[in-house]
Amino acid sequence: MIEQKFTPAAPPPGLRPVRGAARCAVVALALASVAWVARAVWEIRLAVAGEPASGPPDQGGGVHRPLNTLEDSYHLVTSVGGAVTAVCAIVFLFWLDRVRDNAKVVSGTAPRYVYIWLWVGWIVPLMNLWVPRGLVADVHRSVFPERRLPAVVNWWWGLWLLGLAGGVGIVYADDTDEIIARAYDGVLPLLAADAVIVAAAGAAALMVHTLTTAQQEHIAAKGY
Repeated sequence: MIEQKFTPAAPPPGLRPVRGAARCAVVALALASVAWVARAVWEIRLAVAGEPASGPPDQGGGVHRPLNTLEDSYHLVTSVGGAVTAVCAIVFLFWLDRVRDNAKVVSGTAPRYVYIWLWVGWIVPLMNLWVPRGLVADVHRSVFPERRLPAVVNWWWGLWLLGLAGGVGIVYADDTDEIIARAYDGVLPLLAADAVIVAAAGAAALMVHTLTTAQQEHIAAKGY
């Protein structure tokens, strides 16, 4: 009797490794959370210290007084936090690009949104209210059309929109000196916005893990 040997099916052309990108995205989101927690800590320090007798940094009429040591350090914290957040966004989009391509290969169907929306969907007014969620949801639904969308996707998107609301949180309408003045006058809205951002980052990390795991298990079940 001749023993037959079976070899695993070759992976479809275009299937990309994604676990490393997912780990990097989770780490980047964790670092972004730490950066925003540090920002909140400095805002509390400003509130506790109280506004100097010389008034806010922005004196009006284009006049800015010299910053004290605490205010200067807050500028540094926000600059570092902004850089970390920018890197986090790039790493997250790198992950999304990979799982999106894999979903296309595994399902055999084209994504609902063309490639350019992966980048501009976050910044085009009005479209940025639903396109990014649609990009993420499409990754899951194209592979698992019979399954409900994981709740963590909606939690992430709800928190993200909440962080954008009113020009506070993820995208501040005010410059750093104006935010310092707001910390002196009433820090609670700033802390609430920071908490929303940290929660959104946590939900995003869980979403990355959930969607990546589901997709990889599906690929493994197909014998790739």
